[in-house]
Amino acid sequence: MGALTLGLVAAFCWSVHDTLVRYISQRVGVFQSLFPVLVSGCVATTVLAIALGADGIATTAGGYAVASGVIFGLTGAAFYRALAVGPVRVVAPSVASFPILSVGWAVLNGQAVTALQWCAVLIVVVGCGFVAATSRDDAGGRAQPAAIGWSVLASVGFAVSFALGQLSVAGGAEMTAIALARVAAVSIVGLLALILRQPVVPERSALPVLMVMGVLDATAIGAVMLAGSFAYPAFASVAASTFGVLTIILAAVFLREAVARIQWAGIVVVFAAIGYLAV
Repeated sequence: MGALTLGLVAAFCWSVHDTLVRYISQRVGVFQSLFPVLVSGCVATTVLAIALGADGIATTAGGYAVASGVIFGLTGAAFYRALAVGPVRVVAPSVASFPILSVGWAVLNGQAVTALQWCAVLIVVVGCGFVAATSRDDAGGRAQPAAIGWSVLASVGFAVSFALGQLSVAGGAEMTAIALARVAAVSIVGLLALILRQPVVPERSALPVLMVMGVLDATAIGAVMLAGSFAYPAFASVAASTFGVLTIILAAVFLREAVARIQWAGIVVVFAAIGYLAV
């Protein structure tokens, strides 16, 4: 239950994050949006770690944290790029498949997962994909092959990053590991932008929204990493993957966007499966 709760916290933060993206996605480029988001999240996480008197971290755990941050930064670039070249209904189902990889990795490492739990995981993944695919809120059908390619890379990247992040906190020093991962993510994205000669400073009017997005993103990834201290940490990834579904719900409630009955049915099925995993 602890890992699932943390995953749902992450899903909620990412759903609000994605709702805010709607306001700036048309005028802010990949690196001009991703870099400020990572920087603001890094600052918030580091300040919190210092304020709480975060402990030192073992070399191995620190290595896992750095690797998690580097992969997360690269994955974020792939994810933002996928959203830039393809419609949400193409990107979301592909990216939302990462929990299958997370649970599969857990099984390979000795975690017992029953057949019914596997069924629930598959229902969540397929349900999230179905709800996203039936959404009308997209940018059309352009560049779908490229969008699928970037989305698959993002899916694998999220699974690997979350697994390494959970390993980094398994031995304690949670806040130190989370802060270290954020620093690594900022560093790799900044280096990548420098190599590609891409601007990273957005227009001033977008900064407040990007800063809020950064705090939400840092909270989400921190929640998923903290799940490494609980039983069934891979289930945090499963719950976190529902962020796309929650985004649609938030859009319906606050932006008055229409949600078809068949989508509501998919949403109910997804959270019923999450409820089963919590039992």
